[in-house]
Amino acid sequence: MSRALPKYNKRRVGLAGGAAAVALTGAVIAGTALAGESSEGGGADARTLAGPGTISCPDVASRLPAIPASAQDEVTRNLAQLDQQVAEANKRLVDTVGQGGPNFVQNAILGPLEDKRTATVNRIATAIGRTADRPAGLDSLATCSLDAQGDPAAPGQEETGGAEPSAPPAEDAGGDAGAGQGGNAGAGQGGDTSGVGAISCPDVAPRLPAIPASAQDEVTRNLAQLDQQVTEANKRLVDTVGQGGPDFVQNAILGPLEDKRTATVNRIATAIGRTADRPAGLDSLAACTLTK
Repeated sequence: MSRALPKYNKRRVGLAGGAAAVALTGAVIAGTALAGESSEGGGADARTLAGPGTISCPDVASRLPAIPASAQDEVTRNLAQLDQQVAEANKRLVDTVGQGGPNFVQNAILGPLEDKRTATVNRIATAIGRTADRPAGLDSLATCSLDAQGDPAAPGQEETGGAEPSAPPAEDAGGDAGAGQGGNAGAGQGGDTSGVGAISCPDVAPRLPAIPASAQDEVTRNLAQLDQQVTEANKRLVDTVGQGGPDFVQNAILGPLEDKRTATVNRIATAIGRTADRPAGLDSLAACTLTK
């Protein structure tokens, strides 16, 4: 572990405490207490004493190898983002009590959080890998869980959410997408048969450089996942009509979709960058829009 990590851990405690305080502002639950990502390996990032529970995530900092000096600032910044992501997810857990159907927490909070953490740990691995061996297996630390504590959840409180049945994460989904994203930036993919609109995403494939033969399979697989992600988002758009407040589509569909796409295009860039110049700017293609 780099010498800089102990100093970072001290900074991180302060940062996480501040983020937790923000997360608790205006909360309707008395006696909650949030803490940042634990420095103990696999420890919970946050705790609550009552109410809807708290989100626990594996610790990333303790699983990192020695960090090159050239990567220290970027790694430190992304570790802080991991803490901030958990604080925001815990705040959303409190703010959305009673919303949605039986899968709301997984679909609207834990799933998006995993996507954000996947993208962040990939950035950490990439930063280290520029001048040292790229750490493997950090993606396994992205998944978080809900620890229900305190009072039992009231009906419609814990694990509440959208009408969509739980589905495998898009990152694990292979095969054909029901509707491709090919070249239709600004046009809805998957069609609009419900009157609710359709989700449009920039096309990634035409923006890629020449793909080395060694990366072709991985790139093809991830391009298929981008299509699958848009198809699933359009299905969720239909399945959740009338749910949530005015920001539901952005917070529960478009935001999580952007996080998934960010993680996927980063994998594409990493695959190409192993044997050729890593393509820059693919993150700018992650954001999608709703067209009516």
